[in-house]
Amino acid sequence: MKKLLVATAVVELGAGVALLSCPSVMVKMLLGSGLDTPAAVALGRVAGAALLALGVACCLACLDAQSLATRGLVVAMLLYNLAASSILAYAGFGLEMAGVALWPAVVLHAGMGAWCIACLRMKRKV
Repeated sequence: MKKLLVATAVVELGAGVALLSCPSVMVKMLLGSGLDTPAAVALGRVAGAALLALGVACCLACLDAQSLATRGLVVAMLLYNLAASSILAYAGFGLEMAGVALWPAVVLHAGMGAWCIACLRMKRKV
């Protein structure tokens, strides 16, 4: 589970910093269209702050990878990854949006979700 937490921390910290600093560029890379209102940019930055918080939580959970709280965090990350991959796939298929990073992001989130499931299925070391 520790490798999952480290990988998740790296990915989410990077995505969080990128969304906080240049949300319109990041959204354009994902969906092919930038953020065109101040409200959308602010919401993009809120999403960046949330990803940064998830990254920090995963980073700190590495220190106690076998606790029940860490398992709870992995369950939360599973829900996030399933939602993110579903929403992005819908944006691509249903809304016909596409940026250079859309499908790699869908695959990344689906893979991270599968990794979460694999870690949760492993027996806890007591």
